[in-house]
Amino acid sequence: MPDNQTPKKNHLLAGLSADAYEHLATNLELVLMPLGTVIYESGDELRYAYFPTTCIVSLLYVLEDGASAEIAVVGK
Repeated sequence: MPDNQTPKKNHLLAGLSADAYEHLATNLELVLMPLGTVIYESGDELRYAYFPTTCIVSLLYVLEDGASAEIAVVGK
């Protein structure tokens, strides 16, 4: 993995002790997320934890009429 795509660009992962990070590192996988990628729909089973390194993740509230509002943003 290139240095500019290291999981430690995420501040939560970078703050872990070396032992804790090594314990998780074997299960980390780089996932490319083009703009508009949906990572969870209401009612779906949660299967993964995401640790953004070069993107932001938005939580949208969608109204019955299809309108939406961004209610949370998470970054690295």
